[in-house]
Amino acid sequence: MSVDDAFLMQAVALAREAIGLSEPNPRVGCVLVSASGEVLGQGHTQQAGGPHAEVMALRDAESRGLSAAGATAYVTLEPCAHHGRTPPCADALVRVGVGRVVIALMDPNPLVGGKGAARLREAGIAVDVVPPTHPAAVASWELNIGFLSRMVRQRPWVRMKMAGSLDGRTALGNGQSKWITGEAARADGQVWRARAGAVLTGIGTVLADDPRLDVRAIETPRQPLRVVLDSHWRTPVNARIWDLPGEALVIGLEDGDQAEEGASERAAARHQALVDAGRPVLALPADNSGRHVSLPAVLAELMRRHVNELHVEAGAQLNAALIAADLVDEYLIYQAPKLIGPGRALAELPDLDDLTGAVTLQFHDVQMVGDDLRILARPPGRGRF
Repeated sequence: MSVDDAFLMQAVALAREAIGLSEPNPRVGCVLVSASGEVLGQGHTQQAGGPHAEVMALRDAESRGLSAAGATAYVTLEPCAHHGRTPPCADALVRVGVGRVVIALMDPNPLVGGKGAARLREAGIAVDVVPPTHPAAVASWELNIGFLSRMVRQRPWVRMKMAGSLDGRTALGNGQSKWITGEAARADGQVWRARAGAVLTGIGTVLADDPRLDVRAIETPRQPLRVVLDSHWRTPVNARIWDLPGEALVIGLEDGDQAEEGASERAAARHQALVDAGRPVLALPADNSGRHVSLPAVLAELMRRHVNELHVEAGAQLNAALIAADLVDEYLIYQAPKLIGPGRALAELPDLDDLTGAVTLQFHDVQMVGDDLRILARPPGRGRF
């Protein structure tokens, strides 16, 4: 491993510390190194509105009484060149007179998009960008896959979390599911929940389990937005989803249920009850059936709210709807070494007459978590855009 490689991977390790902190900003790390190889300062992106990685590294060097003039800055993402909540990081590097910047990944944000690297070069600073196959580039991509999805595809990265038995059951036929997977897998699921900008579930899960869906059992500087997909406004005003910490949002139909006489009026009354109770609600258009909220409209709204990663913890019906619409980018599946027979499925997928109609995935990562197996799988080609 070269010196550049080592310091870039050190910057990647710093960027990982921004998980759950920097949203909706990308997770970025920076290491400042002198010509003699001394680490002058390092840092990672802070909370939105707070300093970015480059500024944190410069402050770290300053706090030690060290000058970054002539230093090499190793950054996991192209320094920004625009005024947002904070001044441009490229300008901060120019101002102190660094001699070289090594970048793991260019930023596809239209506000940046090469402008940061151009600003550095205009100031006479050498800029090197590693190939996209470089381990630091791959790691930075994976760390920021939600941010990149929002910038490039204009929608969040959708990760569906499911936990079940080896024969694919999430619960017994009577609904009992505590606990199929072990404590380590449940704690690991909290880590994935914490890194998301929003957690999505369906009204069926709310009515059956009354979950809170907040991050617990691990420390987190922020709670993801909890979103309930509830086309006909059946969420109780006192459901635990509304409990602190964090915020919740119920999304339903713009127009009431037209399936039977009076249904629209009843849905409107339930909607008004939520409004009167001060519960955050949002009405969106229906899908082609006219019975359910449009899933693409939901993703578009969450993108508008700067959600990078959407973590789905839902029941078999909503899981199946998202799968059928090809909106799931990644499956996070925990499998317990148990066979429980008939029970509730991971997703209510339709019967197939031919295996060519099966949803085909590729394993991205497989690990043991306690006694359970954790599988990350993606549709072919998903994850590079």
